Amino acid sequence: MSKIINLMSDTVTQPTEAMRKAMYEAKVGDDVQKMDPTVIELQELAAQMTGMEASLFVPSGTMGNLIALMCHCRAGMEVFMESTSHINLYEVGGIARVAGLMPNVIKGEYGIIDPDALRGAIRKEDVHFPTPGMICIENTHNAGGGTVHPLEYLKEYRTIADKHNMKFHMDGARVFNAAAYLDIDVKEILKHTDSVMFCLSKGLSAPVGSMLCGTKEFIKEALFIRKMLGGGLRQVGVLAAAGLVSLREMTTRLTDDHKLAKKLAEGLNAIDGITVDLKAVQTNLVFIKFDEGKKDAIYFGNELKEKYGVLCGVRNAGLIRMLTHCQVDEADIDYVLDSARKIMA
Repeated sequence: MSKIINLMSDTVTQPTEAMRKAMYEAKVGDDVQKMDPTVIELQELAAQMTGMEASLFVPSGTMGNLIALMCHCRAGMEVFMESTSHINLYEVGGIARVAGLMPNVIKGEYGIIDPDALRGAIRKEDVHFPTPGMICIENTHNAGGGTVHPLEYLKEYRTIADKHNMKFHMDGARVFNAAAYLDIDVKEILKHTDSVMFCLSKGLSAPVGSMLCGTKEFIKEALFIRKMLGGGLRQVGVLAAAGLVSLREMTTRLTDDHKLAKKLAEGLNAIDGITVDLKAVQTNLVFIKFDEGKKDAIYFGNELKEKYGVLCGVRNAGLIRMLTHCQVDEADIDYVLDSARKIMA
């Protein structure tokens, strides 16, 4: 086994050579004192690219989402989100324990909430009910298969938020993938939102960090909450330098990952005993299901790893997740498909 092919996530990417050089050469200062020139440059670029007034570098997407929740809502308010969203399932309950907010979860299709379902979930004003505070969506939606929200839905969410005096936040960890899928500027996706968090450390290949973007007043408050949560960093320009490369170079190549994911999905779906919902494969995620009575996901994942040096995300006996990224090429996908055929034969 001369090479490991890691399809577990797009968080496994290594910094590019350009990133390593930029990190080595980065000019730095104390960011808590707003004196790190590289962080300032990154924050200005992120705001410009997203069409927002300002942005803030945060250590992780989870922290970015939590800060947004705490900025937009006071404790006890109700937050509307899709039932399988990252904030609801994979952020350690911070929305309740730290932010003190009440999740109101709505089942969507492929992780996407129908606007009519959202309208139906918002109750009339009543002393018994929490005050509606915020709508949160995840775009692309991880558990939905990397699916992208239609632009007309985003416009309707904005209308609903305004009607009920709510804020609209996007967990846009992979929002540049959404923009690549729709072949539009990311600003068009974000123009209806009050705030967005996106990750530099997923498909954009930076080693650490996410960006939180919104109005100047929102970011001013976010700065205080970031410090309270332990996210005030010092000479963080060495990390921000990688983020600059992410935004300038890595956002433009995401369609390559999408093409490889489609090839992987179609190839796996053609193998007896494996099913891939091709409708869900819009970006760089592929969810693989295993037919009952055939080899299961745990066996398949172990065989891929031990015999062929391919790593994937085994969720349970019936489900595996694979992600394509900048360090996977077409030859790797051909190898993975050939290995899968041998295992399932």
